[in-house]
Amino acid sequence: MYLHKQIETIEAVSQKAGQGVKMKMLLSPEESSNFAMRNFTIDAGGYMPLHTNTVEHEQYVLSGRAKVQIGEESFEAGKGDILLIPAGVPHCYETIGDEVYSFLCLVPKGEDKIEVLSC
Repeated sequence: MYLHKQIETIEAVSQKAGQGVKMKMLLSPEESSNFAMRNFTIDAGGYMPLHTNTVEHEQYVLSGRAKVQIGEESFEAGKGDILLIPAGVPHCYETIGDEVYSFLCLVPKGEDKIEVLSC
């Protein structure tokens, strides 16, 4: 089975944690056998708080810049960057500049428990 969608037809859902964070579920776990594909956006001046997930994340940055913390390391991420966040490792994002920070995020299929560590 194949699937074809247009990103413009998918609703962006505001996320409770952080400020200015929205998510589009591009491929849900019900649509894909092995993973889910999501598109997160964080508005200029926005952030996603420090949190952990029980599944790993593979991310590809589409636009914007953000200060990203993964574990004890902090760095600037921008368009074209690829990030791997292991399961259970604390991570957070804070936008830099006036552009929306947007990234694809793939996670393996399975239960993902999220624990917010700070806001």
